[in-house]
Formats: sequence, C-alpha cells, structure tokens
Amino acid sequence: MRSSIWRTIGASLILILTIGVFVYYFVHEPNIRNQLSHTSVGTVVILLLLYFGTIGALMMVTSATLRLCGIKLNKQNNLLLNAYTTVINFFGPLQSGPAFRAVYLKKRYNLSLKKYAAATLFYYFFFALISAVFLFSGVFKWWIVPIVLIFALILFTSHKNPYVQKKIEGLNIQYWYFLAFATFVQLAIVATIYFIELHTLSHGTVSVSQAIIYTGAANFALFVSITPGAIGFREAFLAFSRNLHHIGGGLIISANILDRAMYLLLLLFLALFIFVFNAKKHLNGKDED
Repeated sequence: MRSSIWRTIGASLILILTIGVFVYYFVHEPNIRNQLSHTSVGTVVILLLLYFGTIGALMMVTSATLRLCGIKLNKQNNLLLNAYTTVINFFGPLQSGPAFRAVYLKKRYNLSLKKYAAATLFYYFFFALISAVFLFSGVFKWWIVPIVLIFALILFTSHKNPYVQKKIEGLNIQYWYFLAFATFVQLAIVATIYFIELHTLSHGTVSVSQAIIYTGAANFALFVSITPGAIGFREAFLAFSRNLHHIGGGLIISANILDRAMYLLLLLFLALFIFVFNAKKHLNGKDED
C-alpha cells in the first residue's frame, strides 16, 4: 500500500513538472507559439481521424490477442471495451486500463488471467520488436523496416521453434501472424501521426526516416511510464535519443503539445461515445456476432 502511494505521488509530481515545462516553453519561446498557431484546421482534422484509426488498430490487437486465448469478441463489445480502457488508462491511476481489461475478461468470459497475461506479453514482444527496429532504422533506409520485421517475426515466432512453443503453451499459436500484423498497423498509424505533426511544425524539414526513429523512442517510454499518456517519460526518451532522430528540443516540445491536445480531443469524443451508448451496460450484455 505504501509503495503504491509513493508511486502515485511520484507520478503526480512528474505530471505537474512536465505541464510546468510545457507552460514555460509556451510562454517564453515565441517560436513554439508561432509553430502551433500555424497549424491548420485541415491538419487537425487529419490527425483526429488518424487517432480514431488507432482505436481501430487497437480493436484489431484486442481481437488478435483474444484469438490466441481462444475467445472471439464481437465488434460492438470490442469497440466499447477499447474506448472504455483508453479513457481509463489516461485518467485512471497508474495507467489502470490493462488491469480493467483483464478483470472484465475474467468476469465476462472466464478467461484465465495467466493465459491472458501470456497473450499480452506476446503483444508486448511484437510492440517492442517493431519499436526497436523503428528506433534503430537510421542505420539503413526506412523502407527496409517492414522487410526486417517480417524476417524477424518469422524467425522468432515460428511454431517449429520449441523454445517459443514452451513459452506460449496453452495459446493458439497459429494466430501469431494476425497479432503481429495488427501491432504493425497500430505503430504505423502512430508513426504517421508523429510525422504529420513534426513535418507540419518544422515546415517540412523532418523526414519520414526521422519520424520513424522518433516513433520508436516514444514507444519505449510506455514500458516505464506511470503517468497519464506517458507524460514526461515520452519527452525524456525523445530528448535522450536526439542523437538518433536529430530533432531539436523545441520541436519536440511543440510536437508533444500538439499531440497531447489531439489525444485529449480523442478522449473527449470517446467519453461522449461511452456515455451515449452506456458502455458498462453493453459490455455486461450477451455477445452477438
């Protein structure tokens, strides 16, 4: 209990400090204000649509993860569950969305927490692998990224690999490719969002390759974050990896302010959607294909 309290206090302090840094830069750096003020309505609409696309990608990830566990979730419950957990994950304590998801699946489908945890680790493996390739893609051309990923996924997840079989015993291994594809789609959309933000705010000076490396660094922050939306941790990872993506600190701050604003707008739409459709009632109802 005491450690949980200290983690909450630590997360709150990091959150407050990061917001303070954002405010400081916004007030004292006219370049940042100028960059953000020139963001067009069209760009905002495109970014919001792409963020809705991330929800679709999360639905694919959820469906693939549950296929590994032998469970099929209908599209309505899949959408509502992801909308619900996305909101909870941001506003709840210590990113509590995954815990809510696990408890719901245990109660609603009698899914073993151990089995679900194993399938989730499988997803994290793909997430980390793809992010690592993104992060270090600067050593080769960006278009080689999907080729390297396909080779690595086949090599490390082959059902003929006895080590992998042992580690994922009890899961439907034949669906690994669906989860790998869904994870790649998710991160590809995120990379597109970051590219548009960086490209717009830098007036076209940031390349696709830089945005991919930037995405890889930002993704790894999620593994250690205890704050909503990895606030503070993402910015730190991006700052520490500047020698890889070569994006300046001012642009990182501007892009993250814009990105946080877009994400909050998405959360408002999701919260309204949850309220209108009474998500909790529907999630507790019967599944219909």
